[in-house]
Amino acid sequence: MSLPQKELVEELKTCWKKLWRERFDDKVRAEGVAAAEYQQLFVEQGTIIHATRDYKALNFKEILEQHQVANADRFIPPPSQVGGWNKFVKTHITSQRQRKSARVLLYCGEKREKQQPKKGGRGWLHI
Repeated sequence: MSLPQKELVEELKTCWKKLWRERFDDKVRAEGVAAAEYQQLFVEQGTIIHATRDYKALNFKEILEQHQVANADRFIPPPSQVGGWNKFVKTHITSQRQRKSARVLLYCGEKREKQQPKKGGRGWLHI
């Protein structure tokens, strides 16, 4: 991958994060509106970027494709329906690290004798 292309993607990512951080949330219409103009992302001021119904939200992959970035899938995390990177880390990496050693498995804590219950097991009496 070429270095200028990687710099372009990083610059687009910062603009993308800035767009979502600085958006205006219209609570009456339940939609997010761009507060400024982002020419690199092809978004004008006042463009609806997020809505609750019947709306095609902005897609970072499409923006990368418009900038003709090769292998745009590499820069985007997998969708949450598939599981994403967090699920991969949980299932493949942390499960291998959590294998307990034999010493931990052989350790048993002190067994304490049970104390006699107060009031013969009836609890406290309030008069």
